[in-house]
Amino acid sequence: MKDKEKKNVQNSKEIKENTKEKSLKVKKTKKDKSDKKPNKFIEFIKKNWLINGTKTIILVLIIVAIFLAINYGVQQWDPTPIDLTQEKLYTLTDESKEKVKDIGQDVNIYFIGYSEDDPNLDLVKQYGKVNEKIKAESINIDDRPDLAQKYGIESGQQRIIVESGDRYKVLTASDLVTYDMTTGQTQSIAEKKFTSAILSVTTDKVPKVYFLEGYSDFSLGANMYYLRTYLSNEVNEIETLNILSTGKVPDDCDTLVITTPNKDFDDVATNAIIDYINSGRNILWLNAATTQSIDLPNVNKILALYGVKPFEVGAIRETNASNMLANSPDLIIPQMQYSPVTQNLYTTTGVVFANATKINIDEDNLENLNVAETIILQASEDSYFRSDFTNGSPAAAEGEAKGPFVVGAELDKTIQEADEENGTSAIESKLIIYGDNYFASDAILFQNTQMPAIALAYNRDLVIDSISYLVDRPEDISASKSTSTVTYTATEQQDTIVRIIIFVVPILIIIIGIIVWQVRRRRK
Repeated sequence: MKDKEKKNVQNSKEIKENTKEKSLKVKKTKKDKSDKKPNKFIEFIKKNWLINGTKTIILVLIIVAIFLAINYGVQQWDPTPIDLTQEKLYTLTDESKEKVKDIGQDVNIYFIGYSEDDPNLDLVKQYGKVNEKIKAESINIDDRPDLAQKYGIESGQQRIIVESGDRYKVLTASDLVTYDMTTGQTQSIAEKKFTSAILSVTTDKVPKVYFLEGYSDFSLGANMYYLRTYLSNEVNEIETLNILSTGKVPDDCDTLVITTPNKDFDDVATNAIIDYINSGRNILWLNAATTQSIDLPNVNKILALYGVKPFEVGAIRETNASNMLANSPDLIIPQMQYSPVTQNLYTTTGVVFANATKINIDEDNLENLNVAETIILQASEDSYFRSDFTNGSPAAAEGEAKGPFVVGAELDKTIQEADEENGTSAIESKLIIYGDNYFASDAILFQNTQMPAIALAYNRDLVIDSISYLVDRPEDISASKSTSTVTYTATEQQDTIVRIIIFVVPILIIIIGIIVWQVRRRRK
């Protein structure tokens, strides 16, 4: 009996100890769970969303909706892209902003064949933030047959059209860059071209340029069609002048263009041109080399007013390979001198002259004629002047004149001095003369699109800049930016934003991924 009671007591003790041990284990488990302190937000998502498939779908839809709302808001806000380039290639300068802010006409800029994220389109859209009258958009030409017909653009072509009312200007990708020979770097002139185009199509006065007809083989209809197109694209009004019909140079003529005469001027034309000069207006004269002597007394009479002597029979030839194109002595690359006319071309690859002649200037008589001379282009000292065309030798023959030769010059003639006492202003007439005509003809300008060597030449730009100078329309903006080097030059704020995007966002994505993985693992 005693043994049985003793055994019961022992069993009772064991039960109590086991119960106590289990109780301690339960408490320990609860303590361990409480020590983990789970994130309440995660637990809420886990219990109330992830466990229920419907709620999970709704959560995903809410996140997508928030993303779309943010994206739409950013598009409506259309913030200016952060420009981290050293030259600020994609940011408008204050100069451009100042020039376009007061434009009152609607300006439409169509990027035809360009994507919506093209950096130049982003640049042009910034004009609209300065002036709401200026609008830019990317256009698929197949969707706009009206533009295709109006501007002659075919599917697959890239063009930038700047238009305001009836005026327009067409730009190509090659118009937006230039090459600096002194640094060997490509320069972006996109902003310069865009601002110039906007101002050109909104200007109050359109310069009028007349080409003298009837005395030359070079005419707008025959050999200079491309030049006419380029000049019209610069927002000039281009007309031909039959001076025998009008009896004078029209009063609205801002610049008269005279191309290589193949016969002498009539007295009517001579007197009309002299009256035009005496009224203080300007001339662009293009004169190719001549192969035979022609008696041109009236032509020479007009040239003599500026101190230019009669042209000689013969052509300039080069002996230095660096001053000729494709090892052709007749295709010379003149040395460009810095002047108001060439300031935008001075550091480029220059121009190519074909069958150029030398311009003989009467230096001793310029002062008496009240003429100031500025040299624009010169053939090198290695060049020579050949008048005997039967001589096929590439070397200069005995007696042939050696360079350098003037092949481009500006001659400013003072017709009347300013008189403050009488209140009269000065009257001046400018003559820009080039010893070549072919460089601005279809034969060369057309080749710009066919031959890479000639395409590097700035023949078209030289003519356009010469006329812009003569009609007193200076370059609208001077912004040019090097594209050869892109350097990270962010501000402190920009640097912080970039670092967040580069480092913080990926880390957050990784953390969220780990959390989701853990939650799913526990559900199994």
